[in-house]
Amino acid sequence: MKVYGHPGSIYTRMVLATLAEKGHEAEFVLVDLPTGAHKLPEHLTRHPFGVVPAFEDDDGFALYESQAIIRYLDRKLTGPSLMPSQPRACAVMEQSISVGLNYFAPNAFKVIWEKFLKQFMGGGVVDEAAVMAGRQGMEKVFGLIDPTLGRQPFLAGDAFSLADVTWLPFMAYLFPAGEADTIARYKNVAAWWERTSSRPAWRKVTGG
Repeated sequence: MKVYGHPGSIYTRMVLATLAEKGHEAEFVLVDLPTGAHKLPEHLTRHPFGVVPAFEDDDGFALYESQAIIRYLDRKLTGPSLMPSQPRACAVMEQSISVGLNYFAPNAFKVIWEKFLKQFMGGGVVDEAAVMAGRQGMEKVFGLIDPTLGRQPFLAGDAFSLADVTWLPFMAYLFPAGEADTIARYKNVAAWWERTSSRPAWRKVTGG
């Protein structure tokens, strides 16, 4: 198996975390985002939209888009299942993923971009209005999930799932963006972060 991506990419990390949770390895092929390698014809044959990650199985079967890849890996590979078997529990997992990708991630990325990535890539004036809007959007979601995480250890219930996999990489970048205090205001979200970020699979992905 091959994963084409970048180790700092949020969506690449979702795929690598899924592999690690399943106890499997794949050959990692670097797509050098800073040099624009993701827009070159060679990569566009793997991912027609010119982003990462892309995936190739050992028999040549190819996939792009992280959400398709992580579901495929969970169904194909041996190891603990990351998707509930019961329809309602699976629906709750999918709801948590959807909330994360549609309501949390866009707001979190505004903050991450302005307070971390923009500075990391050479500086620039921080758009404080964008930061405030992003933080308000994040806090709306944190306010929704904090009571839920007070009743259960993981986003979709009692077991770690793909819902947690999809949230982890966005959460991780909020800390170098200076948002630790924002997260700390939601004690159950903060406790969830401690539980999930200390998992050996996530530490393997981040080198922690």
